[in-house]
Amino acid sequence: MKYNKLGNSGLEISELGFGTWAIGGSWGSHNDEEALKGLNRAMEAGVNFFDTADVYGGGHSEELLAKATKGKEDSIHIATKFIRQGDVNDPANYSEKQIRTYLEDSLRRLDRERIDLYQIHCAPLQMLKETDVFPILDKLKKEGKIRSYGVSVETDEEGLYVLNNTDASALQVIFNVLRQKPLKELFPEAQERNVGILARVPLASGLLTGKFSKDHTFEEDDHRNFNKDGQAFNVGETFGGLPFEKGVELSEELAWMADDRGSRVRAALKWVMQQEAVTSVIPGFKNEKQVIDNLKSLEVKDFSQDELKRLNDFYWENVHDHIRGPY
Repeated sequence: MKYNKLGNSGLEISELGFGTWAIGGSWGSHNDEEALKGLNRAMEAGVNFFDTADVYGGGHSEELLAKATKGKEDSIHIATKFIRQGDVNDPANYSEKQIRTYLEDSLRRLDRERIDLYQIHCAPLQMLKETDVFPILDKLKKEGKIRSYGVSVETDEEGLYVLNNTDASALQVIFNVLRQKPLKELFPEAQERNVGILARVPLASGLLTGKFSKDHTFEEDDHRNFNKDGQAFNVGETFGGLPFEKGVELSEELAWMADDRGSRVRAALKWVMQQEAVTSVIPGFKNEKQVIDNLKSLEVKDFSQDELKRLNDFYWENVHDHIRGPY
């Protein structure tokens, strides 16, 4: 396992981490026993970074992480997120009193005295600009309640604002082979300012696994059903903003990525890890089997420069214009 410095946070985290949205809820059926097996298998393999949020299963993902990491608080780093329990467009949701409430609730569920990386969870740019959320986070950092802070963003514009106007240690960004825009401007700026990059939705909500056909149906409580066109939240969080049927078609054109790499999953994760600006890629999982498969991405061969160019050209020529929503 390779470990990378997370910006100026002082943390060194595994290049492959795991996100915990799927084990909390909104991804169809899930099983706590399987989730815990997956978390333990990841840690046994050297994974020391997990990403969660207070709204994943109403805090259930945080509680699962508390169980799995008990006694390992100094060696296993947890990033959680806040703000989406309330109205993200209401300035009152960004008050010091409210943020402290969110923080204390997460600390209780995580059974920790300090959060390693506390992230604003996809707040509108206006709220990032017009509230005191960053001075409040600076204050919490000085108090030792959080070790560092970051922002999970939906758009490059939001990310660039954070980079140029705050002391955030990390940006969490939607990024995968079918969502390459951040490579153009956002990632170089983050590197210049020593801000870490956490790559979420690396498999485009499963599109890059190659296991779906255009007529696939998802469970009612799976966001790939209820948010496939952005009905519940930013459309980019589901299939990276691509219409599902078009995404299936495009992913089939990328099947060659798996050549000599075992599977499309391993190839897609390897591609993300190979990007210099990325500190850690955080795929989701539901069970131990998926964790094991994701871990195998660490062993597959790098993409050649010719392959990287081919993928970049494919994105700009065939994919970019189909992505919906602000990004």
